[in-house]
Amino acid sequence: MLRNYYFVVLLTITTFGFAQEPQKDSILKPNDFITNDSIEDYYVRFEGDSILMSSIELDEVYLFGKLDFANREDKLRYYILRRKTVKVYPYAKLAAERLVELNDSLQLIKKRRHQRRYTRKVQKYIEGEFSDELKKLTRTEGQILVKLIHRQTGTTAFDLVKELRSGWRAFWYSTTASLFKITLKEEFRPEEIHEDYLIEDILQRAFAASRLERQKSVLDYDYAQLTNKWKRMPPSTDN
Repeated sequence: MLRNYYFVVLLTITTFGFAQEPQKDSILKPNDFITNDSIEDYYVRFEGDSILMSSIELDEVYLFGKLDFANREDKLRYYILRRKTVKVYPYAKLAAERLVELNDSLQLIKKRRHQRRYTRKVQKYIEGEFSDELKKLTRTEGQILVKLIHRQTGTTAFDLVKELRSGWRAFWYSTTASLFKITLKEEFRPEEIHEDYLIEDILQRAFAASRLERQKSVLDYDYAQLTNKWKRMPPSTDN
């Protein structure tokens, strides 16, 4: 009799627990779930989110192999490239963020004249934000930055200048940059250029180590596939 009483109490508590919705301000434990009248389908809701989800999306996790170099020269080249890439990446990331902000704002401005005026203001702000630091970059650092701008925005530095200023200004910037062997039309092509793959490898390792703040590339390539490709195919001489 007493055993039956305990069974009824336990059944009542269990039923009541399933009928209650987890508190919005509580963090769900692994066993906290909401049923939809099926014992096979479960949905979870995270703190601060009102949407029920049947699955949890996780960021990609890469397992990095040990860095192997054919010789001391390749090893030194990689570490020099890493130092330069880590140095200039924040500028490319910031440029991409400013470009998104600019495009979002321009969509709210209807008149073309006002768009041009706003673009000039933003351009002067960006120049003031970047110019002092960018003047300190070496030629190779400047070229890496141009590639990373293309990685982050999908647009070459030349086309960005052309779009934000004028075709003549873009031509002038390109000509001036060429005097220092910097090509503003340079694209980021890790599928074709081994050095670009090394830059991507440096970024992914820095992201995983929380050395750099992750910002996904807008270009269409897969880092894992690139790694497999370059392991199979020895790099040729590229620029």
